[in-house]
Amino acid sequence: MPHSSRDTPEGAGWGNSQLGTYKSLMPARVEKLSWLNPRTLWAARNGVLASWFGDPTGRTRSRWVEQAVAAGAPPDAIVRRTDADHFSFMVIGDTGEGDDPQYAVIPGFLKVSQGTDFAVLASDVIYPVGSTDDYGTKFFRPYQNYPAPIYAIPGNHDWYEGLQGFMRVFCGAPPAAPAARPRPLTRAWLRSLLWHAPGSTDEHRLAQARALRSEPSQQAVQPGPYWAVDAGPIRIIGIDTGLLGTLDAEQGRWLREVSRGDRRKILVTGSPLYVDGEHHPCAIEGGGTVDAIVRDPENHYVAAIGGDIHNYQRYPVRVSGGRTIQYVVAGGGGAFMHATHTVPRVSVAGVTEHDFRCYPLRGDSLAFYSRLYGHRLRMPRFFTLTEAEALAVVAERLGVPPVRAQGEAVRVTRRIRLVASLLGAGRRPDRKARFRLPVRKLYTQLFSPGSATYSPPFFKCFLRLDVTPAAIRLRCHSATGTLDHELDPPVEDEVTIPLS
Repeated sequence: MPHSSRDTPEGAGWGNSQLGTYKSLMPARVEKLSWLNPRTLWAARNGVLASWFGDPTGRTRSRWVEQAVAAGAPPDAIVRRTDADHFSFMVIGDTGEGDDPQYAVIPGFLKVSQGTDFAVLASDVIYPVGSTDDYGTKFFRPYQNYPAPIYAIPGNHDWYEGLQGFMRVFCGAPPAAPAARPRPLTRAWLRSLLWHAPGSTDEHRLAQARALRSEPSQQAVQPGPYWAVDAGPIRIIGIDTGLLGTLDAEQGRWLREVSRGDRRKILVTGSPLYVDGEHHPCAIEGGGTVDAIVRDPENHYVAAIGGDIHNYQRYPVRVSGGRTIQYVVAGGGGAFMHATHTVPRVSVAGVTEHDFRCYPLRGDSLAFYSRLYGHRLRMPRFFTLTEAEALAVVAERLGVPPVRAQGEAVRVTRRIRLVASLLGAGRRPDRKARFRLPVRKLYTQLFSPGSATYSPPFFKCFLRLDVTPAAIRLRCHSATGTLDHELDPPVEDEVTIPLS
């Protein structure tokens, strides 16, 4: 087994490793997505408008579902596959920036996915606004050589054009009829004045893109933006959390219905239920939460996998009846990296730092961001930390031993501590927060780190799940952009989930 980031710096992708072959897969011209561009921010305005003037995605989703059922989709939105009791599938989240970090995942993904029966994309298939015209370079081209079907759930970015591209590609739906005009001088009317509407589709361009995944073995038409897949001994349920990370009442009723029964279940969601050391149960319109459904022993969930946050995290939460549910964040499939070094020492729902897993390691995340800020602020000598310095100061701030064995001991200096504090490195819960730069919320919304990282390591990841009647083996593989990791993608985390 190759070294992972938990073993050596080279396993994390640091050093002078040979560049991978992923660039040969990319189109000749690649648009470098920047969240500093006013045009990008303006096109992605619908999430802000929904939070100000009310969220219309529930009604829009209902129209899409009605249209799909009228066209022949199963009313219960369940895909019934004929997989054997032993089968495998892939999960990869937040993929579609269409640049180096996304394509760097592909060689390792294709290597690890050999023999799998299908794949699931968890949230944000296309950035920045889910446009149909972007699917060629951000979906069909990257995954053209994956021989099996791909199912998907939308993220908030796929909703910025009313889910038009997503429904067209994954559900075979024609453009939806326009919604009724709202009454003047209402909140909905004010929202409609500024709302970003879907653009027209270049049909020739879409047909050319579809040709890249045209083999019969690659085809699957899913019943809508939310669905369930019965495969072997398990049911995989994908939910659509829309623009604001919640469920409408109609989808909530459906989720309660398809969650019943003895079949073991895995939830795939665009809004993770545990992330960054916090619990986000996901509200359902009209009452209740998604996590209450997942925890209900009558529903037999064994895992909940969420996208949206662009890294890997795992929380094994013990619930009633002595069961353990694996709550996983798996959004590292291609978009810019969200920091892990800002995650405080974990103590949530009985999960401790000893149980918690993340990728990239907090020290590697801090080293990455220190280089990024050093470049952005033109202060590389002050901000830049070596991976060993970053690992040591994170361990000191959390009060835990370093995850990766060090060579020579690192002396943590006043400068190192100051940089770690400014960049929000994880702290112990009993310590008060001080001033820090906006490494999570503001920075990652406005300054996409992907725009500054077109050379390894990228710290991307994807999951492979191998299912038998007795258990599911879940493995998180890394993708750094180096050749050795393309040839043999390291395993960053592995857990066996019993089904008995």
